[in-house]
Amino acid sequence: MSDEARKAAYEQLRAAHLHAVRASLEDHVARLDWPRPRLERYRTQRLRSLLSYARARSPFHAARMAGIDPATATVEDLARLPPMVKQEAQDEWDAIVTTPGIDRAGAERVLAQQRWYSYTPTGLQVFSSGGSSGVRGVYVWDWEQFVTLACLAWRWQARAERAGGAGVREARLAVLEAGEPPHASTPLFDIATEPSTATVVVPAAAPFDRIVRAMSDARPTHLVGYASVIGRLARAAIAGELDIRPVRVSTNSEPLSEEDRDAIGAAWGAPVHNLWGSTEIGVQAVGCGQGDGLHICEDEVILERVDPAGRPVRPDEPAARTLATGLAGRTFPFIRYDLGDEVTLLPAACPCGSPMLRVADVAGRRDDDFRYGGRVVPASAFRHVLGTDPLISEYQVRQTAGGADVLVVGSPDAAAVAAALVSSLSPYGLSEPEISVSNVEQIPRHASTGKLKRFIAL
Repeated sequence: MSDEARKAAYEQLRAAHLHAVRASLEDHVARLDWPRPRLERYRTQRLRSLLSYARARSPFHAARMAGIDPATATVEDLARLPPMVKQEAQDEWDAIVTTPGIDRAGAERVLAQQRWYSYTPTGLQVFSSGGSSGVRGVYVWDWEQFVTLACLAWRWQARAERAGGAGVREARLAVLEAGEPPHASTPLFDIATEPSTATVVVPAAAPFDRIVRAMSDARPTHLVGYASVIGRLARAAIAGELDIRPVRVSTNSEPLSEEDRDAIGAAWGAPVHNLWGSTEIGVQAVGCGQGDGLHICEDEVILERVDPAGRPVRPDEPAARTLATGLAGRTFPFIRYDLGDEVTLLPAACPCGSPMLRVADVAGRRDDDFRYGGRVVPASAFRHVLGTDPLISEYQVRQTAGGADVLVVGSPDAAAVAAALVSSLSPYGLSEPEISVSNVEQIPRHASTGKLKRFIAL
C-alpha cells in the first residue's frame, strides 16, 4: 500500500473517531451540571470498573491491589495502594498493559513507522513524550479513551457557546501544537466540535514570524495551543504586529503564566479555557472561562493531594504532590500515578454554576525549582523578573553550578535584567549568583513535542 493510500485509510478512521467524539459530547456537557451525589455515584462505579478490569488483565496492578476488593472499593481506599511513578510505569510496561497483541517492543515499532498520526490494527493510538521530567514515556490509548479525553478537553467550550446562543457563524479553529507524531497534543486538540468548522494546524516549534503569518492568513475565531506561544501571539497583537480577533482561547500543554493570561486578556478580551493534562491521564482539569482556576474532571479523573509519604492531606493543607487515577484508561491503567505537580484546591463555588471542584492554575512542576547544595530557589524567583518585563516575549533559564544562563527573546537591557535576577535570588541564600542574560532571536523548542521548557535544571 502506498503512503497516499495509507494516509487516506487513516483519514477515514480519524473521521469515524471524530463522529464518535461529537456523538458523546452532549453527554459530557450535561455532566458538568450534575449534582454532587450523582457525580460521586458515577465516579465510584467507574472506579470499581477500572480496578476490576486492571486486576483481571494487568499482573502489575493485580499485585498492587491484592488487599483491595474492587467490587466494594471507594475513592478513600486508593490510599491503601502505593503511588505509581513514571520510571516504574516505563520499566513495567508489559506487565501493565491489558490488551493482547501490544507490548513495549510493538509500541516502539509503531512509533518508528509513524509518518502521521496512525492507528494499530486494533484501533489503538501510540504516543511518546519526554514530558517535564525528562524520562521518555511510551503511551497507548484505546478508541473509547480518546473519545472521552477529547470530550473532556472540549466540553467547557461547548457548554459556554451553547449558553451564549448560536455561536460563531463561520468558525475557524487554529491549533498550535506539535504538528507531527509522536506527541498526543495535535490529534487531541485538532477537533472541530462542529463539522462545519474549518481547522488549521501550525507547528508550535516553527519560527515565530512564520506562526504570525499563518495566524494572519487563518484569522481564527477559536485559538488553541501551547500557552507560551499564544501568550507571545497576544503580545504581538498588542504591539500591532498581528491582527486577529479570536472569540475564545484554549491553552494547554504548558503552565499558563499570569503574564501570558494578562496579555491574552489585553489583546483580545476572550474567555480563556486553560487545560491541565498529561499524556498518561489525558485531561485532568479545565477552566470554564468564567471563574478562577480549573475544574477537575471529577467524572473521569480522581486526584489525590498527598504529603511526601503519599498520604492524603486535607483540602486546606498544603500538598507535596498530586496522584491521579484516570478512569477512562483501560488499555494502560494509571492508578495513583504521581503527576509531579503541586495543586491547591479552591474552596468557593464557581460563578459558572458547576459543582465540579476546582484547583488553582498549575504554575509548574516542583522539578522546576533549582537546587544549589542545600539551598532551593523556586522558579517563581526567576518568573517574577522575566515574566513581568514588557520587553521580554519569551525566556528560558538554564541552571549553572553557581547561578543560571538566561535566554530572552525581545529587546530588554540584558545587564539590568541580570541585576534584577541577582536581587531576586538573594533572599534564597544566593548572595552572589553568576547570572548571564543573552538576547536571542528564538529559543529552541522540543523537536517532537514543540513545547518550550522554561527551566532546565542541572
